[in-house]
Amino acid sequence: MRSRPRFRRVLAAALAALGVLALTACAAIPVDGGVRTGQTIKDESLSGVDFRPAKPITGADQTAILRGFVAAATGAQDNYAIARQFLASGFAEQWNPRQGVTIRDGSGTVERADDRELTYTLTASATVDAEGEYTQAVRPTSSTLTFQFVREDGEWRIAYAPDGIILSPVSFASVFQPHALYFYDPTYRFLVPDQRWFLARSSTSTRIASALLAGPADWLKGAVVSSFPEGTQLSLNAVTIDSGTALVDLSSDALRASTVDKVRMREQMSKSLASVATISSVTMTFEGTTVALPDTGGADAQVNPDVDPRPLVEDDGTVGYAATGTGDVAELGSGVGDAIARLDPTSIALSASGTTAAVGNRDGAVVVRGDDRLRVDAREDLVAPTLDDLGFVWVGQRSDTRRVTAYGLGGDPHQVATSLPRGDLVSFQLSRDSTRALALIETGDGPGLYVMAVIRGSDRAPTALGPAVRVQAATGNAVGATWVDDTDVASVGQTAAGPNVVRTTIGGKSSTLPRPDGRATAISGGGGGALLLRMSDGSVLQSTGGAWDTTLVTADVLGVQR
Repeated sequence: MRSRPRFRRVLAAALAALGVLALTACAAIPVDGGVRTGQTIKDESLSGVDFRPAKPITGADQTAILRGFVAAATGAQDNYAIARQFLASGFAEQWNPRQGVTIRDGSGTVERADDRELTYTLTASATVDAEGEYTQAVRPTSSTLTFQFVREDGEWRIAYAPDGIILSPVSFASVFQPHALYFYDPTYRFLVPDQRWFLARSSTSTRIASALLAGPADWLKGAVVSSFPEGTQLSLNAVTIDSGTALVDLSSDALRASTVDKVRMREQMSKSLASVATISSVTMTFEGTTVALPDTGGADAQVNPDVDPRPLVEDDGTVGYAATGTGDVAELGSGVGDAIARLDPTSIALSASGTTAAVGNRDGAVVVRGDDRLRVDAREDLVAPTLDDLGFVWVGQRSDTRRVTAYGLGGDPHQVATSLPRGDLVSFQLSRDSTRALALIETGDGPGLYVMAVIRGSDRAPTALGPAVRVQAATGNAVGATWVDDTDVASVGQTAAGPNVVRTTIGGKSSTLPRPDGRATAISGGGGGALLLRMSDGSVLQSTGGAWDTTLVTADVLGVQR
C-alpha cells in the first residue's frame, strides 16, 4: 500500500489545479495545515431537509463503495455516521468531514489507478472551508482526488479518503445555509457583514456564535474590528434557545471588556444571530452571571446603509435625483448640483450627506464641497474617482493597477498599494461603509473583479489595501462595476449579444441577470438593492433582480451614491 504522504502530495497538486482564488489560504479539501480551534458542537437533526443516504450494500465493488461514500455526504446526522460506514474501521474516526466542502458540477468520473486505488475526477464550481467561508471558482476546473481501499470481513471499504465532503449544487443548497457574521468598522458607525455557510441544523446558532468569537475572515482583518476580547469563547460550548431567546454564555475573558464594549458585543451577537429563524432575541451572560448593560438609546451602528431610490444623474446641465416614471430631475441643493454641472462631468460620486462629490472630467479628478471645487488629480487616463465616508477621495489610473491615491480634505495625497494583478483598471469604488474596495480590471484573460479590505492608520487615513479576493465578473468587454449593498456587487461587460450583467454576493453565489437590448455604458447601485444601468442612448434601466425595467429617466452621466 502506498504511503499517505504521497497521497497528500497528489491531492494537494490536484487541488492546486482548481485555480480558485480563495478568501483564505485553505484549499478545497485541505489535507495539511492547522485547524482553528472551535467549540464542541453536538450534532442534532437537520432543521430543514433531512437526507437519509443509503448504507453500503453487501458485495459492492470499489466503485460502488466510492460513489456511495460521496453520496452519503448529504447525511450529517450523528457526525456523518452513514458516510463512515463506507470507511475502514481504522480510518473511520480519522476522517474529518468538516474540513471543507467541494461543490461539484455534474457527476464525478471514477477511474482505476491500481487494484486498491481509485481516482475521482470532478469539476468544482465552489468550495467552503472549515470556517464556513465560501469561494466561487472563477472558472470551473477539473480536479482529481485519490482513494485507497482495503478488504474488511470480505467487503471493500475505503482505507484513505481526503478530509471534507463533496456535494452537488442542489444538495449543498438543501443542507447548507448562509449567515452573516457582523464586525464593526474602526469608527463603530457601521456593522460590516462577513458571510459564512453552515449546516442547516439546530446547532447552527452555536456555530455562528463560535465563528463570530473566532474573528473575521483573513482577508477582512485590519479593516474591521470585534468588540469581543481576544480568547473569548462560549463557556457552555453551545447556544441554547428557549422560546425564541438565544442564551449566549461567554467565558471570563469577556469580563475584561468595558461597559461600552459589552454593549457592542451584545449588538454584534444579536445581529449575527438574527438570521436564525428560531431566534427573536439574545441574552448574553458571563460565566453564568448576568451583567446589567445600558440600552443603546437607538444609537445602534448602521447595517447595510441605503441610498436614495431615485437615480443620481446629470442630464442636460442639471445634476440631481431623477424621478422614475417622469424623468424629472430635482437639482441637488446647497450649490452642489450647480458646482458639479459647471465641471462638465464624465462621472459623479456623491457622499451620503449629499454635500460632497468626487467628480471626473476631462481635466482629471475634482472634489466638490458645497459650491467649492478643488482639483486633486490632473493625470491623464484616470478612472472615475470615488470617495469614502471619512472624507477621502480615491483616484486610480487605468494603466496602473498596483496603486491608487487617496486625497484628504486639503488635497494631501496618500499612496495606497494594492495586490491587484496587472491589466487595465476599469473602475474602482469604495463600499458605503468605507471598509472595502471593489476593482474591475481588464486582463488578457478577460475581466477580473476583486474585493479588498481598506486598512487605515490611527488618523483614519488609508495606508494599504488587503489581499485581492477575486469574485465572479461579467464576461465581454469590461464596462464597469458597482456596490449594490453591503454584501452584493455587480459588474457589466459588453458582448456581441448585448450587456452581460453579473451580480455576486461576497462570500456567496453569483447570478447572471437577463440581457437588455443595446449597449451599456455605466452601472450603479440603486436604493433597496436595485441595479441601475445606463445605455448608450442615455436611457436608464432598473432591475431588482429580474428583468430590466424602463424608468423614463435619461442621463448624460449616471452617478454613484455613497
